[in-house]
Amino acid sequence: MTTHPLLTELTLRARSESHSGKQKACACGAATLADRPDATVVRHADTVAKAHAPGTDPADLVPRLAMAARLPGVFLPPLGETPVDLHGRLVTFWPYGEPVDPENPGAAPWEPAATLLAHLHRTPAPPGLPPMRGPVKAALAVARLLATTRRGYAVPVLRAWLTLPAWARAETPMSDTATLCHGDLHLGQLVRHPVPDGPWRLIDVDDLGVGEPAWDLARPAAWYACGLLSPDDWSRFLGAYRAGGGPAVPAGGDPWAALDVPARALTVQTAARAIVKAIEADRALDDVEQAVVDACDRMGSAPAQLADGFAK
Repeated sequence: MTTHPLLTELTLRARSESHSGKQKACACGAATLADRPDATVVRHADTVAKAHAPGTDPADLVPRLAMAARLPGVFLPPLGETPVDLHGRLVTFWPYGEPVDPENPGAAPWEPAATLLAHLHRTPAPPGLPPMRGPVKAALAVARLLATTRRGYAVPVLRAWLTLPAWARAETPMSDTATLCHGDLHLGQLVRHPVPDGPWRLIDVDDLGVGEPAWDLARPAAWYACGLLSPDDWSRFLGAYRAGGGPAVPAGGDPWAALDVPARALTVQTAARAIVKAIEADRALDDVEQAVVDACDRMGSAPAQLADGFAK
């Protein structure tokens, strides 16, 4: 990873925030938690600094930060509600929380995640909150796939995308404009705070907004449908969401009428990202990635003329 001015200054700002502005030397150390085109995140002691994606609109980010600050029982609250500008990127500061251990899938917090979502979805959304960005992120993943390739294993993914309704492809607004949603729920969006065994809290407000709450259940639903999440884990997640009074699915019976479209959209998004990563790394798809692409192939066919156009 190449050191760049943003990463260097972000690390300095994290240290400053951690030590209340004092610039004295310390032995706390620093860690880069993420350094991607869409986010750079560093930690110093108990403080995390995040540079949000280029082009992030403060008019959208500020109300999202304020919403997280108002829901400390659901979100890890920010250390301030006003982002700062570093090298043209908006930066926010957060307390450090202990993430889910990817090496211990048996301890994955499915019930706490579902309970937090149910609470979030039942919370009245304030005026001025932007739409949840889930469908936009799916559309961006497909656009990146189209810019990378239209051949081979990309074709079933692109066909599956065309079977989705316009709202799920971010081509028209979502019909629900009142329900508060996370917008990008997965296990990487949960941390324990205080460290190490405090309650679980949601993180990442970049996609927070109003929209279709079933989208927040769609990733675990898609994993279950693809055979990547066990029936027991899915039952735990769905049961906890229903027990918490979550409005995205009926209180009993078959939930798939509500979940089908979002789960298909998240499957396409995941497959599109997997293919692009594999192409960029000049490698074959691994078993999990191939399973998601195969799921897209089972979703049905687009009109022949559209599928032919993708294969050019």
